[in-house]
Amino acid sequence: MDDPELAAIRARKLQQLLDKTSGSAASPAEWTGPILLTDATFDAEIRKPGSILVDFWAEWCGPCHRVAPVLEEIAQDRAGRLRLGKLNIDENPRTPSRFQITSIPTMLLFKDGRLVDGIVGAVPRDQIEAVVTRWT
Repeated sequence: MDDPELAAIRARKLQQLLDKTSGSAASPAEWTGPILLTDATFDAEIRKPGSILVDFWAEWCGPCHRVAPVLEEIAQDRAGRLRLGKLNIDENPRTPSRFQITSIPTMLLFKDGRLVDGIVGAVPRDQIEAVVTRWT
C-alpha cells in the first residue's frame, strides 16, 4: 500500500514538471544562443528568412560586453522571431568595412536578407527593444 506522504510528494513533483514544460516550451526552449558569424558565413546567415540582429563587437570593447547580455535576453525573449548574430570585428574585418562600421558596439538588423535598421553604441534596453519590435 502506498504511503500517503510519498504519493503527495510524487504528485507535487509531477505538477512541477508539467508546469515547467507547459509554461516555457515556446520561446526559451528554442533559444540556442547567438550565432557566431564570420566574413565567410555572414551573407548566407543574413539571407535566411526572418530577422537577425547582428552585433559587431570586439573582445577589448567594454561597452560591447555590457550590451551583450541585454542582446541575448532580447533574442531569447523573441526566440523563433529573432536570431542574434555576433561578428568579432578584429577577426573579421571585411564585413564591418563593407557596412562602414566605425564605432562599436554597432547592431544591424536584417529582415529577409535586407538591412532594415541599426543601432550604434551601448544604448539602453528599451531603445534596442523599440528597434527590434518595429521589425519583428
